[in-house]
Amino acid sequence: MTKVTLYDTTLRDGSQGEGISYSVMDKIAIARELDTLGIHYIEGGWPGSNPKDMEFYLRMAKRSLKKSQLVAFSMTRRAHTRADQDANLKALLKSQVKIITIVGKTWDLHISDVLKTSLEENLEMIRDTVRFLVAQGRTVLYDAEHLFDAYRANKEYSLKCLDCAQEAGASKIVLCDTNGGTLPYEIATVIKEIKPRLQVGIGIHCHNDADVAVANSLAAIEAGADMVQGTINGYGERCGNADLIPIIANLKLKMKIDCIRDEKLKELTKVSHFISEISNMKQRNDQPYVGLSAFAHKGGMHINAIMKNPKAYEHADPALIGNRRRILVSELGGKTGVMLRAKALNLNLTRDDPKTQKILKLLQKLEHQGYHFEAAEASFEVLLKKTLNKFKKFFELEGFRVVVEKQSNKKITSEAIIKVKVHKTHEHTAAEGDGPVNALDNALRKALKDFYPTLAKMHLSDFKVRVLDEKAGTAAKVRVLIQSQDEQDTWNTIGVSENIIEASWQALVDSVEYKLLKDNVGTK
Repeated sequence: MTKVTLYDTTLRDGSQGEGISYSVMDKIAIARELDTLGIHYIEGGWPGSNPKDMEFYLRMAKRSLKKSQLVAFSMTRRAHTRADQDANLKALLKSQVKIITIVGKTWDLHISDVLKTSLEENLEMIRDTVRFLVAQGRTVLYDAEHLFDAYRANKEYSLKCLDCAQEAGASKIVLCDTNGGTLPYEIATVIKEIKPRLQVGIGIHCHNDADVAVANSLAAIEAGADMVQGTINGYGERCGNADLIPIIANLKLKMKIDCIRDEKLKELTKVSHFISEISNMKQRNDQPYVGLSAFAHKGGMHINAIMKNPKAYEHADPALIGNRRRILVSELGGKTGVMLRAKALNLNLTRDDPKTQKILKLLQKLEHQGYHFEAAEASFEVLLKKTLNKFKKFFELEGFRVVVEKQSNKKITSEAIIKVKVHKTHEHTAAEGDGPVNALDNALRKALKDFYPTLAKMHLSDFKVRVLDEKAGTAAKVRVLIQSQDEQDTWNTIGVSENIIEASWQALVDSVEYKLLKDNVGTK
């Protein structure tokens, strides 16, 4: 089996994505998760660019990774500066990291318009930088920035840049599609032309501006690259980087190329969700392989076929990457959808069972009222278990009040006061929030936290409201969909009412109850 090494740059390139900011402890937690998965190289940041990245490397120097090797990133020395006097290169040595990735210019446009120096000086910058770091005992990977644009514009010069890096001692040449605009057939053609020229291995680093970063990465490997760079969930600047999650799955399952151990493949879904949680980014439902909807089936014909042979509508076994098949329950799925969803929850229902018909009629009634359970699978699980008397009551609401206050020249504040009963104990508490729903969520979990500590690990990640009858104006019925998330999972719940607070409360309660059900917790 062919071997490809994986290079993760979530902690540097990924952190440049809009809305992402990692603390040092976040970086350490992500590095540990990537190490457990078996990623070969983890690029932790640019130690010369900010104190946080340097602190990360110095802390990691006191910790040992089991499978992965830590890499530090920087650029070639500045123009007309000695390598041993360059501040960025000094910072690399201070970081104590043994493997260094150096990015250098290969596109003559960048050299003339951005660096404002000569083509010859740029070659010297590449040569001096790599030679200096190798002399210091470092292993150097050379990132040829904008290589594919450079190759189109000035093929001869771009190849000179690669030659300089190789001759100076770089152990790997990484070809970068930095602008993300190259297509797969172009990637493959260039790599096949360049590969015979190099005595060292080739890596590929793609951005996703044309929505083909994963395809480009796979095309590069097929053409001869033996290292692939990317980020978890495709995080990165602009449209992001190549997503290592589907890359790994495709390499293992489709191309039969070794990149991680077989037993680690089933951890992909967990790793994806864990890093989205730390990144404070909503998990994409439609993310290939690991998304909530990746193996979801709704249409009755599809569901019927899946029951007979899952291969009929699934390109891979979801269990292989730690995901699961989902049967979306709606009136379109009929009894089959209800039966399959019950089976997934270890609840035995048959087509002729009166309970099956009872649940289907209840489902049709609620969907007629505005519920939409295909978008709120967690709410349906709670409903199903309650209907079948398989539900353990975790708490009872005794009442709540929400106060929204606006004072002159001050922002609106929201406070929720709530009374709940957990078995024989009464809890009365209050909490503030950014809005009434956030305040209710905070108050409910505050009231329950001593009884169910696991609730501290969940939070609301999305909130949607849809008016179901616009003609009714302010008296219209609304549907509230809430997405919740913890370190391993994402789930959706629903509420419907003429009152948006009541609809939100229904969805909030379902969210909390589902969390407690899936964690199989008890009270203190």
